[in-house]
Amino acid sequence: MQRLVLGAVALGIALLVGIVSGRQLPAVNLTPEPSPLTVQVEDRNPWTNQPVNRSPGDFQFAIVTDRTGGRRPGIFTEAVRKLNLLQPEFVISVGDLIEGYSEDPAQIAIEWSEFQSKVQQLQMPFFYVPGNHDLSNPRMLETWQKKFGRTYYSFRYNDVLFMALNSEDPPKGEPYRFSAEQQQWVRDTLARNKDVRWTFVFLHKPVWMNPDALEPSGWNAIEQALADRQYTVFAGHIHRYARFVRQGRDYIMLATTGGGSQLRGKQSGEIDQFVWVTMRGPEPVIANVLLDGIEDKAFRSEPEPKPTPKAQ
Repeated sequence: MQRLVLGAVALGIALLVGIVSGRQLPAVNLTPEPSPLTVQVEDRNPWTNQPVNRSPGDFQFAIVTDRTGGRRPGIFTEAVRKLNLLQPEFVISVGDLIEGYSEDPAQIAIEWSEFQSKVQQLQMPFFYVPGNHDLSNPRMLETWQKKFGRTYYSFRYNDVLFMALNSEDPPKGEPYRFSAEQQQWVRDTLARNKDVRWTFVFLHKPVWMNPDALEPSGWNAIEQALADRQYTVFAGHIHRYARFVRQGRDYIMLATTGGGSQLRGKQSGEIDQFVWVTMRGPEPVIANVLLDGIEDKAFRSEPEPKPTPKAQ
């Protein structure tokens, strides 16, 4: 007999971002101790010979999509509960988080407070991305900036680049718009991050659905800046799931996480969902998780069987 270490579970570097009173806390790096798997190996063994499905640099995150635009109460709350069951390393959105379309500061404050009370229930960081319901007028833009600061930003996690864009820049009623400043920021960010193994782009409106808007919106310039790297784009807004292939890359339009939907099913792309992304080696593995397919351990419980009473 011999003992053999088959593999190690490396958890990577955790990125913790908190939001307290509208202010983002600095990122904190934590490097957990490795947890090796050790097993006794004999001539015949009751397991397959595949290595443990985890390597240094692997990680998983989730994406939530439209909550508003015909919001159905309770669905996003249920998504938060189920995300906590699955424990991704972080969650990111593609916008439309509040109903918006108001210039009343009190109403705007109520809606953001209600939404933030929900994401505060997540047991992992949540990254905001703005949608048209979140930045529907200059007053709402001002509120966003006071609460969250930037409307577009980036971060790196395990040598992967994440870019959160603002398709309402500025919020003037155009179908899609990326300011010249945002386009230049994209170019500069990509130039500073040439060494990443993958790039993820998150925005609210799937600009590619309107070919006539690609040039005037500024999206063509953003695509040109991305052209020499491996990347995936995620958007929402239409409330219908579909995958497109542009420039040889996946462009994925998500359905809803509580937004208005007839819920006609997978064949129509009308589902309540979040996306589960596993970054495994050089490229991502993408899974669509339907909310009604996840339950906790207590979804069905039975009483403990009792022994038959002995006859007296």
